[in-house]
Amino acid sequence: MANCNGNCSDCSKDCSERDFKVKLDPSLAKVGKLYAVVSGKGGVGKSSVTAMLSAEMARRGKSVAVLDADVTGPSIPKMFGVTQKAMGDGEHIFPVETKNGIKLMSINLLLENDTDPVVWRAPVITGAVTQFWNTVLWGDVDYMFVDMPPGTGDVPLTVFQSLPIDGIIVVTSPQELVSMIVGKAVKMAEMMKIPIVGIVENLSYFVCPDCGKKHFIFGDSNIEELAKKYGIDTVARLPIDGTLARTCDQGKVEELDVKEIKPLVDRLEK
Repeated sequence: MANCNGNCSDCSKDCSERDFKVKLDPSLAKVGKLYAVVSGKGGVGKSSVTAMLSAEMARRGKSVAVLDADVTGPSIPKMFGVTQKAMGDGEHIFPVETKNGIKLMSINLLLENDTDPVVWRAPVITGAVTQFWNTVLWGDVDYMFVDMPPGTGDVPLTVFQSLPIDGIIVVTSPQELVSMIVGKAVKMAEMMKIPIVGIVENLSYFVCPDCGKKHFIFGDSNIEELAKKYGIDTVARLPIDGTLARTCDQGKVEELDVKEIKPLVDRLEK
């Protein structure tokens, strides 16, 4: 699986006929809906969006968990202000809960120091992600969000093949080559037979505090047209807002009430 090159003709059996899914022990975990948050490149706010979606879903009374699959660049614990380390019983790992009860698992919850680098080869990283899925005592969870590393490499492939993903959320920004990035995500989703349930355009615009006018700092967006082209019915556009960034940096993401993200959460609840 880790050596898959995306060309099914090289295999003796088409991937669509294979079942790579890692089964959960129902006595340890039961996950209702599982969503992966992806981006074409780093630095567009994918982890922030994952945290905001999780916080909003928990605010609605749902049981929520976040699996941080960005092993070499984990940031989820810091956004939630979690500093304690995850513990285990020798066989299973206990997730760490946030102030509002969101269950987290991230490599930074296992490292002695948050700044220790993870210098691992791809098979070890993908193995860690699948272990997070099937050895963590998640319990009963209504919604789980997987914060993916950017791009379409080994970890995304492993997650899409190994975990029963119900849908993909694409995070992008106006200054990217949006049509190409969204196009890649759509094609990857089609290959994996997983629907894209929404697109989030981060840093979409800036609202002047004096006149209230929107300014498109990175140029006009065509995200609505792209969503229509690919049949994606839910688009969220997040403004450039220093409050959002500062709140995440301070580990207080659960205190944010971001109105622009609510329609996407509505969509996920359907």
